[in-house]
Amino acid sequence: MIKAAIFDLDGTLLDSEILWVAATEAYLNDRGHLMGYEDALALVYGRSWTNIYEDIIARFPEIDESMEEMEESLRVYIQQLQNGHDMLIEGSVMLLKRLARDMPVCIVSGAPRTDVEMGIGLMNVQNDLKFIISSEDYDIGKPDPTCFLMAAARLNVSPKECVVFEDSTAGIQAAKAAGMRAVALVREGLPDQDVSAADQIVDDLAYFDVSSLNP
Repeated sequence: MIKAAIFDLDGTLLDSEILWVAATEAYLNDRGHLMGYEDALALVYGRSWTNIYEDIIARFPEIDESMEEMEESLRVYIQQLQNGHDMLIEGSVMLLKRLARDMPVCIVSGAPRTDVEMGIGLMNVQNDLKFIISSEDYDIGKPDPTCFLMAAARLNVSPKECVVFEDSTAGIQAAKAAGMRAVALVREGLPDQDVSAADQIVDDLAYFDVSSLNP
């Protein structure tokens, strides 16, 4: 029986992950480190900010910015890219609000807390969430299951009683490694992700029925 719901943020609730890819590409190119879109996509898409930062520094050690400084630098690019871009994935936000009426719901994201909180404000779901877990709260990103197991413990439910909504290979792998049910959101026109391990794959969460996961 599903007793709690866990949502990823970027790419699941907000159409923001592609903006992070474009921002990272522009940030590096502006500093003389040539990176094409496909390389930026592989670096960023479906990965936690901590892991992205570590990979950038390992690849370009001459970049002299802390994680916090680079985050602020990238946010300037993000803000420019956001102009005229509606980031809400309406069906997913609808589902979050609907599930929150019947069970505890939280967000577990690989993004920095500042960005998660900004996203919560855009979606107006402050009163629907029990808590958030962001990149500052755990050391090893998805596909490691630590972040999801942390959420289950805080929700005071068994992992097998949780459903995770994700859009990335790493996120689905992390959810299954944690012993949770996983629903993959696959929207048309976005980079392919291997979500074959998910219990269900959908192209819109608006009408998803959580009872379909119960025995």
